[in-house]
Amino acid sequence: MESGRRGGAAEGAGPAALRRTLTFRDLVVYGLLFIAPMAPVGIFGTLLAASHGAITLVYVVATAAMACTAYSYAQMVRVAPRAGSVYTYARVGLGEGAGFVAGWMAMLDYLLIPAVAYLFSGIALHALVPSVHQWVWTALAVVVTTLLNLWGVRTAAVVGFVVLALELAVLVVFVGAAGYVLVTEGARRGWSEPFTGAGAFSPVAVLAAVSIAVLSFLGFDAIASFAEESAGGPRRVARAVLACLAVAGVLFAVQTYLAALLAPVSAAGLAARPGEQGSAFYVTAEAAVGPWLGQLVAAGKAVGAAFAALAGQAAAGRLLFAMARDRRLPRAMAEVDARHGVPRRALLGAAGVTLVAAVWAARRDDGLEQLSSIVNVGALTAFGLLHASVIGWFRFRARERAGLPGVLRHVVVPVLGLAVVVAVLVAASPTAQAVGGCWLAVGLVWLAVQYGRRSRPGGAGTEEGGAAG
Repeated sequence: MESGRRGGAAEGAGPAALRRTLTFRDLVVYGLLFIAPMAPVGIFGTLLAASHGAITLVYVVATAAMACTAYSYAQMVRVAPRAGSVYTYARVGLGEGAGFVAGWMAMLDYLLIPAVAYLFSGIALHALVPSVHQWVWTALAVVVTTLLNLWGVRTAAVVGFVVLALELAVLVVFVGAAGYVLVTEGARRGWSEPFTGAGAFSPVAVLAAVSIAVLSFLGFDAIASFAEESAGGPRRVARAVLACLAVAGVLFAVQTYLAALLAPVSAAGLAARPGEQGSAFYVTAEAAVGPWLGQLVAAGKAVGAAFAALAGQAAAGRLLFAMARDRRLPRAMAEVDARHGVPRRALLGAAGVTLVAAVWAARRDDGLEQLSSIVNVGALTAFGLLHASVIGWFRFRARERAGLPGVLRHVVVPVLGLAVVVAVLVAASPTAQAVGGCWLAVGLVWLAVQYGRRSRPGGAGTEEGGAAG
């Protein structure tokens, strides 16, 4: 399929077509890059303290909870195999208005999660080279990864695969070194403690920690954004979404189990000293094996963060592209670069917003805290609309015949996923809820303006390429 020609037919209609070049491996690589195989490293201490030591059980439960969301993605990507991910699915399953809201809220997540990742890289690189301010490193990371995304989805996928392999190599070194210490010196904690906790088991503490841990998985959904660039069609995308979540869940459980067994500070000790929670994983690696392992893990985390942002930026570009193609954003963002087959203007727009947010945060002492507090509300709201879309499409729009398998797939699983989303949103910080509410209000005003324009005589009428609804 030749892309870059205006008026070319993409699957799902639109003014431009994306190239179908991504393999199953490429899709999983993008998802794992966005999630980051070492995602628990940064919040290990927080979760260990919050769960009273049962951190591995937390990740097992979180993986099961997010499986509902992954399954809903797998259902809808087959119904609407187009760029735009949850925006497209909500538009098909619930109508144009709900689709816009889903895309608008997902945009908040897709634009700010890369900014947080870039900031992590800037902080780490500044620690290695203190003479260069962290905002400079942060901006450099944005520029480098943006150039890779503009070069083409295949190029970015190949580079991403190399970086992912390096991250996994660091993780293998950690697992091997930790395993050796456990065999030769034994564990500092009870072998079952990462599942049962220290002292009396607390289901409430575990569930509270799960509400934090599910945020480690944000990003696997980015795979669905590449539905128009998958060489194997929607079924391959659906399998990649589920595979990515399964691999991430195993990696998270293994690394947290080993680290929890070797942690020099107890869960109660970390709870009493919150300032030590952020560096708990690095301290554990250094205390158990040696300073070299702590530094290696830190370096792996720094590089991985930048390329997690690369995958996030690519997904954000596809979301802006899909919304612009449906005239929900400026039409110029719907153009595809003829040479590289990527939505160049949409990518540059996403990169611009991310650059401003990341550099702003890098120049503030509380920048990381401010960004981190709001990145999750958008994604979780979009996830909620995704689950509603499954029910809306299969039970009402497609008028699926009643039957136990259909009820389980298209009612029970989405309802369970929606319950998890609501629980996490309720537990979110007041700042995050306020920012998410303001962002939603702005989106609703913009939607009302668009509907007002369409209702005028001579208005745009029905959007080109619109979904049902």
